[in-house]
Formats: sequence, C-alpha cells, structure tokens
Amino acid sequence: MLEFVSTWAYGKIGLAGSIILFLIGFAALIKGGDWFVDGATGIAKRFHIPELLIGATVVSIGTTLPEVMVSATSAAKGIGSIAYGNAIGSVICNTALIAALTVAIMPAPVNRKTLSLPVICFFIAALFYCCVAIFAKRFTRPVGIILLAMFVVYMVISVLHALKHPDDAEEEETGKELTIAGSVIFLILGAALIAIGANFLVDNGTIIARYFGVPETVIALTFVALGTSLPELVTAITSLVKGHGALSLGNVIGANIFNIVLVSGMAVTIAPFDLPSAKTIGGMNASLIVDIPVMLTVMALLTIPALITGKLKRWQGITLLAIYVGFLVFQFCF
Repeated sequence: MLEFVSTWAYGKIGLAGSIILFLIGFAALIKGGDWFVDGATGIAKRFHIPELLIGATVVSIGTTLPEVMVSATSAAKGIGSIAYGNAIGSVICNTALIAALTVAIMPAPVNRKTLSLPVICFFIAALFYCCVAIFAKRFTRPVGIILLAMFVVYMVISVLHALKHPDDAEEEETGKELTIAGSVIFLILGAALIAIGANFLVDNGTIIARYFGVPETVIALTFVALGTSLPELVTAITSLVKGHGALSLGNVIGANIFNIVLVSGMAVTIAPFDLPSAKTIGGMNASLIVDIPVMLTVMALLTIPALITGKLKRWQGITLLAIYVGFLVFQFCF
C-alpha cells in the first residue's frame, strides 16, 4: 500500500511528490519516536521496570518494524541479499552511527547488571548467525526457525528478569505521566507512525536518488540500511532530549538483537537463501572478511568497556563514528 502511494505520487506529480512524501515520512518518524518513548517510559514507571530493559524490548520491537517489513518483503520476492545485508548493515548502523552519536554527545553511566542480559543474548545470536554464514553459506528454513525461537526466548527471559528485579528501576521524573491504557495507545500509534515514516523515507528517497543518477548498489547500501535504521536514530535523539539515555542505549542493543533473530529469522523462514557472494576481495567473500567482523567489532567496542567500567565514554562514540565512516568508504570505493 505504501509503495503504491509512493509510485502513484511520483507518476502524478513527479519528483515534487516524492520530495513531499519524503518530508511527510520524516515528520511521521519524529512524532512516532516521540510518542513511542512516552509510551515506553510510562510503562517503565508504572511497573518499575528499568528503562534500559524497556528499550531493549518494546521500544526495539517498534523501531525494528521497518527492517522486518523490508527484509520479509525482499525475501518473499527472492532477493535474499537485501534481507541479509539489511540485517547486518542495520546492526552496524545502529551501533557505529546511532549509538556512537548518543555516546559522543552525552556519555553516561550504565547499569551493568541490566546491560549484561541483552549484550550476552546479542553475541549468542550473532555468533550462531555468523557460524551459519561462514560454514554453511546458506540460510535454511530450520535456521530461520531457530532464530525466531531465540527471539521468543529472549523476550521471555527479559520479562522474567524485569519481574524478578523490580528494584533495578530508574527513578526519573521526566516524560509524560500516562495511564497504562494511554501508554499502550502511545506505543501503538508511535509504532505505526514509525513504520509509515520509514517506508515513505526509503521508497521516496530511492526515487529521488534514481532521479539524480545514484547507482542501484549505492541506493541499497545507503537508503535501505540507513533508512530502516532512522527510527532508532529518531528514538535515540528523542530519548536524549527527554533525558532518557538508558532508554536510548537499550533501544539500540535491543534493535541489534532483533535484527539478527527477528528480522533475519522472519526473512529466512519465509524464503531461505544462499549467502550473498557478489562482492569479493582477493577471491574471498567480502561479507565474511569485512561486514561480519565489523558488526562484531563495533558491538564489542560499545558494550564490553561499559560492562567493565559501568560507563560509556566519549572516546567510544568517536571511535565508532570513525569506523562507520571507514566502513562506508570501503563500500563505496572498493
């Protein structure tokens, strides 16, 4: 439906229509992120759940919806390379751009006990995903089912952990005071706006890029991976403005988990695909020697120092941003 609207607008009013829908999508993302943060923090306060844990579950599901839709659609159409690249590229973008900006602008202490659960779950899922890519070189339907099962297990563990450790909740007076019903409504409306906004941005950004002669491969690397990660960026910025730094970090880590287990799991279950091998370096698959190592490295750089010291520091954000720039240069120039 959203693609139809974009195509119709371009056919009727050309480039101007795409630009208008692009701006509408951006506005929807901003408002959706605002409502989603209000709803999530409202739930955290009512149930005394740590904001980082809320960010790693309900907020991350909402901001990962664009990735789910893009990957599932591409897999159903037989374009496994987009589903694969979108998952790994989004993890790298979330960590080395979005989290990096958050840390570089506002480094803050973290709750190591709360942070450890999503970090451990991410690396377990990521290592399984990477082993399949390296050794099997094909993502089969059983692999997709296992990934989806990991998603269910993670959600159950997260909820049980929150119920078992209510004292980990962070006492904050910022944000709107909402009832449970109001919080749920804000979450639903925010998620819907985020999904619509991201689709408008990706679809119409692609149309605009093609109009100006940007190559298809560049469109896939930038507008798809970055476009579907814009909800995480908007939510991170909104969280910082509202003073919820822990929610921002939790959202990024949770979104990274969901990109591996939910986004990839859904895509692979719908339509299994081989490991993409179009781009090589010295005869070796570029994804295996660049994309996957970069994904693991940036997550380790973000989380391991925080688990050791209990703090996020500005040098981490700056280093991650430098890695992201280098990653983009590699993708465009090699």
